[in-house]
Amino acid sequence: MRFVPDRTHVGLEERKTDGLSDAVFMSSRDGVNWDRAFTEAFIRPGLDQANWGGARRNNTPAWGIVQTSDREISLYVSENYGNYPDGADRVPRLRRSAIRVDGFVSVNAPYDGGQMLTKPFLSKGTKLLIDYSTSAVGSIKVEVQDQGGAVIADFALAEATENYGDEIERAVSWRHGTDVSRLAGRPIRLRFVMKDADLHSVCVRH
Repeated sequence: MRFVPDRTHVGLEERKTDGLSDAVFMSSRDGVNWDRAFTEAFIRPGLDQANWGGARRNNTPAWGIVQTSDREISLYVSENYGNYPDGADRVPRLRRSAIRVDGFVSVNAPYDGGQMLTKPFLSKGTKLLIDYSTSAVGSIKVEVQDQGGAVIADFALAEATENYGDEIERAVSWRHGTDVSRLAGRPIRLRFVMKDADLHSVCVRH
């Protein structure tokens, strides 16, 4: 059943809609082949009732994504597009939306906790960095395993430092520190043990 918004409180005449739009998230590694693994809406029409009718151009993102600070990415979305009666306080416009750097998606763990194990990959760098957010009682700990699932010495979960807070780049550490250079060139897997937390991105670099 499709929701038909009540526009009486904004002074707009009732009119038929020729389509409703959500902005969705898609990704590509080569710009040719695209993956829509996340089928849910990325940007919904929202509380503005004018975006629930009119032309289907509403909620369409403009071309380009802009990093507007070291913590923020901006994207721009069309709003209030349609044929409105004279004098209506609605004009087509672009609204800026902002998300954290690399914050398009995340792996989420509830209060009761959860785990994620990555596929094997080659490590190249000296530090493992995470973009993450936790609650005040939440946390993320990281264990490093070899390709077969055996824990690598000095990188066990028991050796891992608990990460809590909200940071774009956090160097993961263990009792020996943050240096992961001795893992370079060998296939490894990362085991994340999380509680009331979101993990947005992971990278290994110098």
